[in-house]
Amino acid sequence: MDSLNGPIVRTLGSDVVGSLQSLLGTVVIAVFVITFVVQAFQIPSESMENTLLVGDYLLVNKLCYGGGGQTNYLMPYQRIKRGDIVVFHFPVDPAQHFVKRVIGVPGDHLRLINKKVWINGKPLEEPYVRFLEPPNSWFRDPNNMFRDNFPRVDIPAVGMEGKWWLEMRKLVEDDQLIVPQGHYFVMGDNRDDSQDSRYWGFVPRENIIGKPLLIYWSVKTVYQDPPQGRVLRFIYAMTHVFQMTRWNRTLRLVH
Repeated sequence: MDSLNGPIVRTLGSDVVGSLQSLLGTVVIAVFVITFVVQAFQIPSESMENTLLVGDYLLVNKLCYGGGGQTNYLMPYQRIKRGDIVVFHFPVDPAQHFVKRVIGVPGDHLRLINKKVWINGKPLEEPYVRFLEPPNSWFRDPNNMFRDNFPRVDIPAVGMEGKWWLEMRKLVEDDQLIVPQGHYFVMGDNRDDSQDSRYWGFVPRENIIGKPLLIYWSVKTVYQDPPQGRVLRFIYAMTHVFQMTRWNRTLRLVH
């Protein structure tokens, strides 16, 4: 009997070990992908409207720009270009993740005149930009004079980082801000409602995580306040998933 049962036990044991190995391999691959290849992010504010909306969930490509080392010469990495949307560690508080659009790259001479961005003496075409106010309404509020006509070295704006105010003044020539090497000037597409490089400065290259690839899910803001408690929130989400989802934005490429 032992000789009959032995192969069966060994076969069952082999199946269990094989299943565990397969599961472990899947977990390792998933961890690798999440750590090095893609990462999920949620859009929490209106600063990138209408390109990205509150409630959009993104998959971000963490490999597209490389790591800035020698491997960049061996792999087909992209360079960070003007107009790219990037996810990055907020320079003032690196624990936070921000998403903005690159407006100025190293060496650029940048300025805003009546909300219009000029790069190296030429107006920048920005079909993605959203404005909340009429083009000539900036003079109503002194703070808007800084926001819409940048850089200004005579007065700081409300909410501006003091360190950036001092740094910015040293980088302005002929009313233009010069973007230093290894840094990027970023802005939100919702230009009148965005805390961006105008207020806190450049994004260092090492802070940039990657580039959004895809909106894999989008949730209507009306459903942003589910019941309190983990179990109740889970039940709420499961029972309202079709009402919550913006189907016209789900699985949309980001550009």
